[in-house]
Amino acid sequence: MKLKKPITAHGDQITEIVLKEPTGEDCRAVGGLPYSIASDESVSINTATAMKYIGRCAGIPPSSVDQICPSDLNTLCWEVAGFFLSETSKT
Repeated sequence: MKLKKPITAHGDQITEIVLKEPTGEDCRAVGGLPYSIASDESVSINTATAMKYIGRCAGIPPSSVDQICPSDLNTLCWEVAGFFLSETSKT
């Protein structure tokens, strides 16, 4: 995903983030799902957890994730959640 505003990671300016699919190890390390589903089946992002996944799946440190502008962060959080949600739970 192209970022609207560049961030710095590992001393380099980053203008694009590519997320790898999380592994079981990532799930254990992060310790939770990046979303919750309410009784009315609405999905809510757990931003703090999703941000941990962004860092792990993009290979960037938390300080770099903290630099991501809100609109890009929102998009990336939903992208992370998409790895966990089946097509039937997305509709």
